[in-house]
Amino acid sequence: MNRTHLDVFARREADAYALARPLTQARLERGASEYLDGVPMHWMKDWPMPFPMLVTKATEAKLTDYDGNRLDDFCLGDTGSMFGHSPDPVAKAIRKQAENGLTYMLPTTAALEAGRLLTQRFGDFKWQIATTATDANRFALRVARAVTGRPKVLVFNGCYHGTVDDTMVELQNGITAARQGLVGQVADLTATAACAEFNDLTSVEDQLKTGQIAAILTEPVMTNSCMVLPDDGFLTGLRELATQYGALLIIDETHTISSGLGGYTGVHGLDPDIFVVGKCVAGGMPTAVWGLRPAIAERFKEYDAQRPAGHSGMGTTLSANPMQFACLRATLSDVMTPENYALMEAGAARLAAGLQLVIQKYEAPWHVVRVGARVEFICAPGPLRNGTEAAAAHVPLVEAAIHTALLNRGCLIAPFHNMMLVSPVTKKKQIDRLIAAFDDILSDLFA
Repeated sequence: MNRTHLDVFARREADAYALARPLTQARLERGASEYLDGVPMHWMKDWPMPFPMLVTKATEAKLTDYDGNRLDDFCLGDTGSMFGHSPDPVAKAIRKQAENGLTYMLPTTAALEAGRLLTQRFGDFKWQIATTATDANRFALRVARAVTGRPKVLVFNGCYHGTVDDTMVELQNGITAARQGLVGQVADLTATAACAEFNDLTSVEDQLKTGQIAAILTEPVMTNSCMVLPDDGFLTGLRELATQYGALLIIDETHTISSGLGGYTGVHGLDPDIFVVGKCVAGGMPTAVWGLRPAIAERFKEYDAQRPAGHSGMGTTLSANPMQFACLRATLSDVMTPENYALMEAGAARLAAGLQLVIQKYEAPWHVVRVGARVEFICAPGPLRNGTEAAAAHVPLVEAAIHTALLNRGCLIAPFHNMMLVSPVTKKKQIDRLIAAFDDILSDLFA
């Protein structure tokens, strides 16, 4: 791909984006100065378009912005709205619970029902509720360290587990180090974390042999950069090694809940000691859950009985509030269903096949990866096997230009990588529009 042509293409698409949003641009110039760097959450600046889009309405799998532009939404809140925006059962639950209070630090009957549904959907665990998956992972790691008496968590190079400090490490020349770019980092993260390469059981065992690893924390599929699938036997090998060396296995399904009913764990029969999922588990209401296998829960109960009274370092005041439970119950019973997952699977298969045909048409050295409802086009040959390869496959200038060009053609995908989600309410015509837009863009880029 010619760099000069890419630069011209990117400038043209950026200009077209701005031309279509004069009201948004003017409104941001008037009203965003109160926020740090002009946005309420700093990573909103990381979207590839010239300036953020102001959303005025979201329904099903569609967005409308401040200038009235309508978009087919394949980002879906980066999984937070994976089942579509404001599913009817969840919206009804919110309205009903709002009449009875938003938070009061006590459970409801909906909490009891949600616990039963969590076990029915994800397996035999003893559950706890958090507000974000970041919190859920932090709390799970405290339990793992408590019951094993060990200090470190083992994570994979390029992993994604929210903003848990302990997971913000990477391999630099084969050695665990704090990730470059961390803001205000002063603690030595290598004292509490170790890093290995995904799909490399030998590197995992080398870390476990130190006797310092309390838990292996992993996604079943790497999703933080370019998506990496597990090799045959890798996840089974993790389970076996964790058992052999007395570490716990924590599976974080926050993104891989797209895999199917019960997440990747349910679809592929994984056996984690601790299970974590967030984002869409309550239909978009900020909620995460983490669960301990009964045997691990008993070990923690014994530990907890000997612990001095005082703050545990776990839990937040607004977690496990009644609104979360109302939305959890509605999502687990009426939204996260086999029927909806079947629709998502079929739509995602249609999207992946269409994108792959376009890539082949232009003989681009790219490939497509799909995990259930989650699809990515990757601007490099594949398949990828680990975080190092995934980072090398990331082509920011090309991906940013494509992202803005898709917006100009009415399609929104995730901003941080080329991720697309298909919801139960995503229509075939929306999928076909995205494929056609991708075709139009590649016809220019590879002209």
